Amino acid sequence: MKQDFYFKKALWIGADKRTTEAFSVLRGHFKAADAEKVTLRVLGLGFFKCYINGKCINPDTFLPLSSDYENTCDPVDEVISAHRIYVPEFDITPFVENGENVIAVHYGGGWYCFENRAFGLPKAIYCISVENETGVTDFVSDENCKIGKSFVTDYRFTYRENRDYSVWEDCLGKDFDDSGWKNAVVTEQLETDYCSTACPADALIESLVPEKIGKGEEGVVYDCLKNTTGYPVLKINAPEGESVKVVFSEEIMPDGKIDKEHWQGQECTIISDGKGRIVQPDFTWYGFRCFEVIGDAQVIEVKVIHSDVAVNSTFECSNETLNWIYNTFIHTMLCNMHTGHPSDCPHLERRGYTGDGQLTTHAVFTVLDARELYEKWLQDIADGQDALSGHIQYTAPYIQSGGGPGGWGSAIVEVPYQFYKHFGNTALLEKYYHNMRRYIDYLEEHSEFGLVTSDKAGEWCLGDWCGPNILYPDKDITSHNQQVVLPAAMVNTYFMVKSLEKMRHIARLIDKTEDIAEYEAKIALRKNAVTGAYFNAFDDNFIMNIQGANAFGVDIGLGNENTYKNLVSYYEKLGHFDTGIFATDILIRTLFEKGDAELAVKLLTNNGEQGYEHWRVNGATTFHEYWDSNRSRSHNHPMFGAPVAYFFEYLLGIRQPKDCGGYNELIIAPECIEKFGYMNGSMMIPAGKVAVSYVNKDGITEFTVEIPEGVNAEFVYKDNRFPLVSGGNNFLIRN
Repeated sequence: MKQDFYFKKALWIGADKRTTEAFSVLRGHFKAADAEKVTLRVLGLGFFKCYINGKCINPDTFLPLSSDYENTCDPVDEVISAHRIYVPEFDITPFVENGENVIAVHYGGGWYCFENRAFGLPKAIYCISVENETGVTDFVSDENCKIGKSFVTDYRFTYRENRDYSVWEDCLGKDFDDSGWKNAVVTEQLETDYCSTACPADALIESLVPEKIGKGEEGVVYDCLKNTTGYPVLKINAPEGESVKVVFSEEIMPDGKIDKEHWQGQECTIISDGKGRIVQPDFTWYGFRCFEVIGDAQVIEVKVIHSDVAVNSTFECSNETLNWIYNTFIHTMLCNMHTGHPSDCPHLERRGYTGDGQLTTHAVFTVLDARELYEKWLQDIADGQDALSGHIQYTAPYIQSGGGPGGWGSAIVEVPYQFYKHFGNTALLEKYYHNMRRYIDYLEEHSEFGLVTSDKAGEWCLGDWCGPNILYPDKDITSHNQQVVLPAAMVNTYFMVKSLEKMRHIARLIDKTEDIAEYEAKIALRKNAVTGAYFNAFDDNFIMNIQGANAFGVDIGLGNENTYKNLVSYYEKLGHFDTGIFATDILIRTLFEKGDAELAVKLLTNNGEQGYEHWRVNGATTFHEYWDSNRSRSHNHPMFGAPVAYFFEYLLGIRQPKDCGGYNELIIAPECIEKFGYMNGSMMIPAGKVAVSYVNKDGITEFTVEIPEGVNAEFVYKDNRFPLVSGGNNFLIRN
């Protein structure tokens, strides 16, 4: 929609001398007489905090939500398909006084002014609509507003937010005299689509009391006892002009000091005005477990901040590793939900990588109520598609990043397809079907001899990612993707085939059957190319059967009867993962689908260095970017959590018939039961809660299954088949 739909005659305004690093405070005055309702629409770019008569109306949020705001920094040689900005709306009636009122908008930084992709200079706009018995009066931002400096003096979105209160005037309240301030100036207006969204914003989720560990190198070290996202709240006791510095880390050393290897550059410095202020960041969050406070300050609490997404599942069993994987995936995923998109990590990059995101969508929809967040993110993916070539970006919203043409770009197919599988939603399949077809055309243009061999010129062309270093075990390989042996062309062509197979199904669902023959021809061509290039008839393996190579082939129906047998034999002997982010998921799913649940569980619970148990016993509270915990990269990456979906789909057995969506029909078929003393779990489907539990005792398994009304369900275990009714179902089976 156009700007005036939300903002009437309001203007984008800012300071007369600005840089992308500058923060400002905008003040405006408005009257309210016998107001029945007062509505505010406001934007400050990059992020903003808004105050009505000195009271903050959006604490602990980072608004507006991320998006491709405008066309000022599209990718080189590409044209982003759409640009939009999400307009938040507030009912500020409780904040408004009868008579004179003041709005103050503190703004700057954020994604809009992000140093890696600055769209433009900081700016703000607002419209206040006062309703009373005489009608509606609008007060809007214009050049009559006043503008002053912020206390934020040094800022980098992913690293720091430094403040200087020694030269700060408390200008956010109603009583401040702004007559000496300069008038704001009209800035460039945004050429964009203004819109609303139901996507949840960041919010205060939890308050922690960190444990005081003792002295660090310069100050006092505090431990939150888990990796988290947010920030500490401090009372600054330092005299005027003296500073307090906070340094963050994801890990704590055995001697109680913070681990600088996992600092990730995160810090903040506050220069005191001697007034004993209580302070917290307004324009960034941190990803950390521990922090060191250098200077005279008291830690009040640690605020856990992320998107307000609810957990709507449960899982517990007699194996502590699986319990840890489930709980840690949820915690890691929530740590990586900020500003309306799922991210790779909450500190170093914070970007909505399409590879990480599409990989974990099935698991996310299984365990979290994230539908509205992902619907917004799916729009980001489509918005970022190159209007010229059909290329899907590696991140959504787009920021210059690395990735590949298969595992990343296939998000445009996988994410809407998972909406259908989980919610029965075909509307999104129809909405984004054209985008899917454009992307397949792009992959065709970047293929040779039937294989996807390249991506955008000058960019990475990754296949799998973050596998263990099996080629050079004595070297710390951190550059590019040298630790992954699998050819990128094989991996990317696999993802093209999987996308085409899903599009063949989608075409049936949305009455595009005329396209099916085309997809089948493309699938056959690509499968033949993968077999010809990578299958060795001498030993019936793809690429020596390492790093999940056979799983890639088997999952798209390639190889022969020995190929899968070789896969099973190899991992039975190996006993741990040698796989990257995609192959780990494909391997575990393939084992479950083929009936080798015990081997899948063996790998999931292995205690070698390439496994989740290694993370658990070494104190990890979030998944790491690499299996090797000693790597200095992120210790808060959710991508290895994709197999959590199969805890529900196979271990609990909650699945639907092939090609069905929305869970209107259920098959409850638990697997690997004898491995566990007990297991119970639940998940939400559109009709309500599905719950499965069992206990093994004295050779008898006692099952309890809860089915919501309106769902046709059947229980299957070994040779037993029972129809299930809505409500509770209980029965005993002798093993």
